[in-house]
Amino acid sequence: MGTSPRRQRMDTKMLDCRALPADCLTAIISLTSPPDACRLSLVSHFFNSVASSDEVWVKFLPSDYQNLFPASRSASSLKDLYINLCDHPVLIEDGKKSFSLHKRSGKKCYMLGARDLGIIWGGTPQYWIWNYLQDSRFPESAELLEVCWFNINGWINTCKLSSMTHYKAYLVYKLAARVDGFRNKPIEATVRLRGTEGLRRTVFLHAEGEDVQNDYQYPIERGDGWLELELGEFFNEGGEDSILEIRIFHFDGSWKRGVFIEGIEIRPN
Repeated sequence: MGTSPRRQRMDTKMLDCRALPADCLTAIISLTSPPDACRLSLVSHFFNSVASSDEVWVKFLPSDYQNLFPASRSASSLKDLYINLCDHPVLIEDGKKSFSLHKRSGKKCYMLGARDLGIIWGGTPQYWIWNYLQDSRFPESAELLEVCWFNINGWINTCKLSSMTHYKAYLVYKLAARVDGFRNKPIEATVRLRGTEGLRRTVFLHAEGEDVQNDYQYPIERGDGWLELELGEFFNEGGEDSILEIRIFHFDGSWKRGVFIEGIEIRPN
């Protein structure tokens, strides 16, 4: 059986590509995206050698990637390092934050661990206690015993984040077997640059039944044993030394209990 016209055209294009200088093809692939490079590596042995090269994958990594992971985090290639940083966040700043890469874009992601947050009464054992949870990436998570003033704040310098990137912030947490004071109660969340008004958003940590409304943010399961709740979003232009402030707040005089806080994650939309 003869070769089909479509197959002949594909073979011709392959020959045309192989006629290009390797550095030219490398430059072309590095202008695509990590998923595109992975797909191209499946086309042929020739494309695999180019699309999987360090010369391509160094373009997908942050320019300061060597300062963002420990020397012990070794990899056989920059492609493997990229995948490793996507799938296995690195603990930084004495284990109070984690750093990873967004798999589709290579943009920087951070999670502010509970110990890195400003939790009102967080240092008072009567109200909050600190424990290691087996499915947490951090050495400690915060467990709410009881408070009537629920207030959590997080901060990060925008120079740490990828420029020209649309980010969203999420509270990452769990609900205990017994939860009081949160069911279907609106909570205020803000994500803003310091010195600006920011946008207030209504969110619900614990929502169920007929009171759920589509106009607000509700928690979703992450697949790693935790819930996440979208708190707000912002666009990081880059080039400025600004502080991003994230706050979640609720006070209605009732006692609240039964929440485990892992942290606040900031990742590209």
